[in-house]
Amino acid sequence: MKIQTCPVCSVKIMVGVVGGDRVQFATGPAGNRARLWARVCKYVDKPGCINSDGGGQEPTKDDFYKADAPR
Repeated sequence: MKIQTCPVCSVKIMVGVVGGDRVQFATGPAGNRARLWARVCKYVDKPGCINSDGGGQEPTKDDFYKADAPR
């Protein structure tokens, strides 16, 4: 297993994990590259991002931001 750290957002991505790359967010449960892209990378769009394409994974609707409390 190899750990990559994004120079743009400082998130850590564990590459080579069984079941696909795992992303360790600053808070909350780990996710995958698609979730990272849906929640962070698509908004940042800066040179140096190591996940600019979501790792080739298609994000699900659960990967996108959800408010914690109903309005």
